[in-house]
Amino acid sequence: MGTREFSVLFGVILIVVMLIIPLPTFILDILIITNISLALIIILVSMNTREPLEFSIFPTLLLLVTLFRLGLNVSTTRSILGDAEAGNVINTFGNFVVGGSPLVGFVVFLILVIIQFVVIVKGSERVSEVGARFTLDAMPGKQMSIDADLNAGMISDQQAKQRREKIQEEADFYGSMDGASKFVKGDAIAGIVIVIINLIFGLVIGMVEHGMGVTDAASTYTLLTVGDGLVSQIPALLVSTATGIVVTRAASEGNLSHDVTSQLFAFPKMLYIASAAIFLLGLLTPITVLLTTVIAAGLASMAYFMSRVEQQPDKEEEEPEEEREDDDMKSPENVVNLLTIDPIEFEFGYGLIPLADANQGGDLLDRVVMIRRQLALELGMVVPVIRIRDNIQLQPNEYAIKMHGNDVASGELLLDHYMAMSPGVEDESITGIETTEPAFGLPALWIGEEMKEQAELSGYTVVDPPSVVSTHLTEIIKNHAHELLGREEAKQLVEHLKETYPTLVEEVTPNPLSLGDIQKVLSNLLKEKISIRNLPTIFETLAEYGALTKDMTLVTEYVRQSLSRQITKQFSPDGEPLYVVTVSGQAEKKIAEAVQQTEHGNFLAMNPDDSQSLVENIGREAERLSEMGQTPVLLCSPAVRMHISQLIERFLPQVPVLSYNELEPNIEVQSTGVVNA
Repeated sequence: MGTREFSVLFGVILIVVMLIIPLPTFILDILIITNISLALIIILVSMNTREPLEFSIFPTLLLLVTLFRLGLNVSTTRSILGDAEAGNVINTFGNFVVGGSPLVGFVVFLILVIIQFVVIVKGSERVSEVGARFTLDAMPGKQMSIDADLNAGMISDQQAKQRREKIQEEADFYGSMDGASKFVKGDAIAGIVIVIINLIFGLVIGMVEHGMGVTDAASTYTLLTVGDGLVSQIPALLVSTATGIVVTRAASEGNLSHDVTSQLFAFPKMLYIASAAIFLLGLLTPITVLLTTVIAAGLASMAYFMSRVEQQPDKEEEEPEEEREDDDMKSPENVVNLLTIDPIEFEFGYGLIPLADANQGGDLLDRVVMIRRQLALELGMVVPVIRIRDNIQLQPNEYAIKMHGNDVASGELLLDHYMAMSPGVEDESITGIETTEPAFGLPALWIGEEMKEQAELSGYTVVDPPSVVSTHLTEIIKNHAHELLGREEAKQLVEHLKETYPTLVEEVTPNPLSLGDIQKVLSNLLKEKISIRNLPTIFETLAEYGALTKDMTLVTEYVRQSLSRQITKQFSPDGEPLYVVTVSGQAEKKIAEAVQQTEHGNFLAMNPDDSQSLVENIGREAERLSEMGQTPVLLCSPAVRMHISQLIERFLPQVPVLSYNELEPNIEVQSTGVVNA
């Protein structure tokens, strides 16, 4: 334990000693001067802090200082009443400060107490109460702001943790100050009571025990009592003022002295007006003209010099400033800012505000953070900022998901209900409001709390509204991930890869492939829900085939084949047999014959009737596989895979198309159907 920590412990023990053991007068003198010094230090520190939390120990310090002062009062009262002597400091205050007049000293003491109790303590107490209330009311909004910044990637987890801790410390500080201000109020009341006790009992003890006359007893004990009151109330007044400064202090870049001088004298012309008013006061009233003239001249001089200081830089920048103002009027900056469109927006009606309000138990912001982390692991891309806001144009229980300003999905939630999805066998005893599960389009029911347990026992899948909207948002982002990966996002991924694979990145970009070419390949993979997290393997393939062709769709096929282990794991996670629908050789031949080659790449120019027939056949086989409880997968040769995928993507987007080269040799493939032309 250091010397400073030991001194604090020793001070607390000394307070207890003062309450019990009589102290010599010379020690009392030392403690009284120490009390005044401590009060001066506290008010000076409070004036030099930039924000209240820089003096966060103040509430506890206020208790210790108040207890120290009351301990001194007990010791000085014991000395005054017992020995009619209280040391040199109290005698000096009683004789020199108040001119030896007990009545004058008593009046001065009362004025100090009134100033402290009625003005400073009352105001500080009120400000502490309001500050504590406003700080607690503002906590949910500040927490949401921090979560939004974290979700946007503007701050790190560590910075978010520090900000949350600061908000908690502010709430604790103002709550403590609300209680600590009562110490100051009680101290003022105790000071009055102690003075009255010393006066009354001093007269009685002086006449009875010391044999003094009434006049001598009144003079002696009144001077000592008033001196004691003054040496205790002056530090108390300083500490009370420090309390008011701390609780009324707003956060700024400067200390109190800097803020007062810079803000109070920010308008020199106002000093001229004040100077003229003081000068006229001397002319029009019996007040001495000389006095008012001197003060008015001082104010005018101050205004003149302050104006000179302000005009010096203004002259140098007068012309550029005017030009800047003209430019601002002509500049479209304030209009351009309105053109910004968020990549992803989640809007909700006012009835769903509790979803995002942490004060009401909403955890949507936390869920969004987890969604971004989950998709980073699953898709290998950083999902852009998900902007969350309320929209009064929506129905109270409605929400909408937007991509680049356009609606892509919507839904409706009942916050006081649960969504129950049937296992396939309906239970007539489970009743509720019919609805559709928004993420996968399954029929569902909104059921009440009382029916939740019964539905779970009947095999229903029961989820709460936040989980419903989180699942919907996750699926929408997965389905539209390729739209969210632009060149800027692709550049971030390339820069991240370059930190660990600099040679590989340099071999791929900017030559032979541009950033746009890389972005197109990555977007093609995401479009078919293939993760791009394995960027090293992807770039190895790009380095090998990027110089051979400029058809990025074809390069994507080579990348898919290099990701065969990943694709196999994706569709057969546990090594189980993969049930597929295969495309017949006749159909593949017909598709291959319909492929047209151009300088910009290959495209499928198939007869509309043949295309429709092929899509219908694939749809029937996929539906039959789904009825068997298996995920429909279409398997074909590498030569036609991308053309079949492009053909059915609009009609059967849920059916993945794989080629034989994209599956590992050890995976067991079982064909459940064949698609013919």
